[in-house]
Amino acid sequence: MIKEVIAKNEERMKKTLSAAKSEFASLRAGRATPALLDKVMVEYYGSLVPVNQVGNISVPEPRMILIQPWEKPMLHEIEKAITRSDLGLSPNNDGTVIRLNIPQLTEERRTDLVKTLNKRAEESKVSVRNIRRDANEAIKKLEKAKSITEDDAKKAQEDIQKIVDKYIKEIDIARAEKEKEIMEV
Repeated sequence: MIKEVIAKNEERMKKTLSAAKSEFASLRAGRATPALLDKVMVEYYGSLVPVNQVGNISVPEPRMILIQPWEKPMLHEIEKAITRSDLGLSPNNDGTVIRLNIPQLTEERRTDLVKTLNKRAEESKVSVRNIRRDANEAIKKLEKAKSITEDDAKKAQEDIQKIVDKYIKEIDIARAEKEKEIMEV
């Protein structure tokens, strides 16, 4: 029973780490990356879908993203979606592709991005700690129901803490890598 509780909660921590990494990737670091468009949703025949599901996204240059829609009428829809998004980029439509030029970030914008990054990293750590709390409560319930001994409960809580430390360290590593990327000129 203890192993099930630990495995279930470790899986939740893996998902939290994965979500944190994808959030970090969506932060604009002054360098073109297709991940910038992950949260941009385009209206496609009545439903909202991500940009990467209506066209090819490529990075021909370090500061340019090229979007080539699979259907020509989608050019206008993609352009509208990018304009509505919070990316702060203006799309250039030449009739066949959309070009997004990524401007150089100012020092002030870089520090704002680092603050946002740190806030998101802290939110992810809080999520991991909340998962730890849930796991510890499940262990205590097992102990109270006399399904496990007090020593087993203590050992399980120590194991859970080791897993929490591992995932918090991985979040910190991902945050540090992204911060380095943002501050790079």
